[in-house]
Amino acid sequence: MSDRNALVELANFVGRSPLASPDMRVRNKALKGVTERILPRQKRSVGDLLGVVMALSARTRRMAQDPVHVEVDVFAPGGKRALRMILGES
Repeated sequence: MSDRNALVELANFVGRSPLASPDMRVRNKALKGVTERILPRQKRSVGDLLGVVMALSARTRRMAQDPVHVEVDVFAPGGKRALRMILGES
């Protein structure tokens, strides 16, 4: 049960991220916020720089990937379909 809750939380986190928004203005605003949080500080750590690099690289990797289509079929023990779930454009 706890594994399912962790997966639900992860799915909700990714879905709410402004970096995953299809609107370029929303993504740029989020990136501006990230850079503003680290710029005013005089003394930046390696961890701050690494965090920015990882966020930008993850965003670039997601944008370069093709959209996916996922189908999940679940069958009952008797062989009948119990659930059919389709995610993505059909």
